[in-house]
Amino acid sequence: QVQLVESGGGLVQPGGSLRLSCAASGSIFSINTMGWYRQAPGKERELVASITRGAGGGITKYADSVKGRFTISRDAPKNTVLLQMNSLKAEDTAVYYCKQEVATYGSTYRYYWGQGTQVTVSS
Repeated sequence: QVQLVESGGGLVQPGGSLRLSCAASGSIFSINTMGWYRQAPGKERELVASITRGAGGGITKYADSVKGRFTISRDAPKNTVLLQMNSLKAEDTAVYYCKQEVATYGSTYRYYWGQGTQVTVSS
């Protein structure tokens, strides 16, 4: 089985920064796409950023609302995906979820979700 453990959420003032981390553990053979999603109260879960596997760090994708402010990266040896969030705004307030596409030994790829971490941007 695979577990994703997130960390790094919290309360920050507008304009501040936070760094989210999500580490996968278990009988992991390979990880393809890693991503971060968020869900604000009363809203649907949305993609924030994703990164594929590949030389040079992979291909990244961002929601328009976070382009230029957030940066996604991966630490392949540690099965970890990071989200550096700068210039945070009140509208970034949400529960942030990590999602990873993981293949375990003897099993094909499937998606796993983290438990979520709260990010609150408020003065």
